Amino acid sequence: MIRKFRNLLVGIVAVVSTTHASIACTGISLTAADGSYIQARTIEWARGALESEYVVIPRGQRLRSYTPTGMNGIEFTARHGVVGLAVVEKEFIAEGINEVGLSAGLFFFPRYGDYVTYDAADNSRTLADLQVVQWMLTQFATIDEVKAAVRDVAIVGLDRSAVVHWRIGEPSGRQVVMEIIGGVVHFYENSLGVITNAPGFEWHIANLSNYVNLRPGSAPNLTLGGVAIEPLGGSSAMLGLPGDFTPPSRFIRAAFFRGTAPQRATGFDTVVQAFHLLNNFDVPIAMEAPAEQQLLSATQWTSVIDLTARRVYYKTMYNNEIRMIDMSTIDFARARYAAYPLDEVAKQPIKEIRL
Repeated sequence: MIRKFRNLLVGIVAVVSTTHASIACTGISLTAADGSYIQARTIEWARGALESEYVVIPRGQRLRSYTPTGMNGIEFTARHGVVGLAVVEKEFIAEGINEVGLSAGLFFFPRYGDYVTYDAADNSRTLADLQVVQWMLTQFATIDEVKAAVRDVAIVGLDRSAVVHWRIGEPSGRQVVMEIIGGVVHFYENSLGVITNAPGFEWHIANLSNYVNLRPGSAPNLTLGGVAIEPLGGSSAMLGLPGDFTPPSRFIRAAFFRGTAPQRATGFDTVVQAFHLLNNFDVPIAMEAPAEQQLLSATQWTSVIDLTARRVYYKTMYNNEIRMIDMSTIDFARARYAAYPLDEVAKQPIKEIRL
């Protein structure tokens, strides 16, 4: 157990030690005309293949949090069944949903968030930041329940570089962002439906004012000093939309694409739309790690969760085929606690068309 924990810490440090250069997660949410609500996101890592699994947690499963000194933190029992997508270890759910429709995900938040100082004497209420999603989804049915309970736990990082913030949503369409700054928990209502990484959520909202000129479609013709100026092509009203992969630029692009996307009729149509929108945020490996030769992309996987239908969809950098887990087919009273790789084979299937 001690050896496993040491190996775990080595893995976490490897993932987060270059967070600013390697993590570029982008999240959006959409609502269909039939009322279906979905939350979607990418997850990036450019320093190697990020070990990722889908996890099933049954009701009644006893769980325990890691702390910086071992798996000796808060103990809790799952009240709700959960399906999640995890990284590094099955406990570290990066995005997931429970059987009553509460969904949550973590997004890296380096240099701007900071937790309470770890105190081993407080282990019985200590919760690792990478297990907060697991704890939320197994314990609670609503955002308000999370807000009431989170101040009773001490959230700490397993490594000082591993700082995250969280997106939490309900089937009603309500969504909040949770950030911990100076050890104090802050919640922000997120009607915009967008999240990236640092700086803080309030800064990103304020930064939107720098892009009030953006519009869908084409800009009108203009005359300057007697010279007629016409757009060179379509979408000229989007001139000035930032194209780099920094969190502020991705936030602006995600807000623009999400805010101008036509509303689709059904939840399924909206799921497909979300995948198309997030294709704009695929990070080429050369942008993040020019020397990396083994990865196809820095965007390792993309997920879309239908909170209304309780369905989890995902695709990976190895296989762009969309796969789906329907929670209605899982008996959470009898299911076993288990994790499975996102890809059975790390290879893109190709269907040959014979003429």
